[in-house]
Parts: sequence; structure tokens; C-alpha cells
Amino acid sequence: QVQLVESGGGLVQAGGSLRLSCAASGRTFENYHMGWFRQAPGKEREFVAAISWSGYTTNYADSVKGRFTISRDNAHNTLDLQGNSLKPEDTAVYYCAAALRDTKWLSVRQGVGYDSWGQGTQVTVSS
Repeated sequence: QVQLVESGGGLVQAGGSLRLSCAASGRTFENYHMGWFRQAPGKEREFVAAISWSGYTTNYADSVKGRFTISRDNAHNTLDLQGNSLKPEDTAVYYCAAALRDTKWLSVRQGVGYDSWGQGTQVTVSS
């Protein structure tokens, strides 16, 4: 298991931007595929984006394609999510998550197979 600590959440007006970051502990960050999820109060957790262990491959939920970008810096053990043109429907608690590198990417890219989670950071988009 890898320890994940998130930052960057906050309040932003519709149409604005936020950048979320997730710091991973240890020297084994490259052993994990990474992803972002979000959950609004009273709603199911929703997959947002995934990035392979190397950063070579990414996948996005249809709801955020073209607006969100997932990236990672394996040299500094960090995962980021850049959100642009934010909408009120983006309001949620955002979680970073890790899946072991030997988990099938076919599953990971669909939001399945994650075992480690950050504490969550609140993103609120006002209309």
C-alpha cells in the first residue's frame, strides 16, 4: 500500500480552473497505476481519470474529457489533475487512488482494481 496525500481543493466559479495534487510516499510510486475519483453527497463514487504507471496511457470519463488532464511526475512521486472550464456538476470530494502495476490496465482504466486511497479534497464550483 502507498500513502496518498491530496491538496489543491477549494471554491471556484463556474468556468474557472483548479489543479489538484496527490503526493505519494515511498520509492515505489512507479509500481502503481493511478486514478482520480469523485463523490458528491448522496451519490455514488464516480471514476474521473486514470494514468498508467509510466504515464504513457490515460483514460477519462466522458463527463470530463476535454476539460480535465491527469498527469504524473514519477521523479517526485506526484499525481495531478488539472480541471478547466469547471461546471457546478464537478462539485464533489475528489480522491486520488492507486492500483498495483500488475493490475490489468483494462480494469484500471475503467476505475476498477484500486486498493489505496487518499483522504479526499473538496472541490466546489459555484454557478
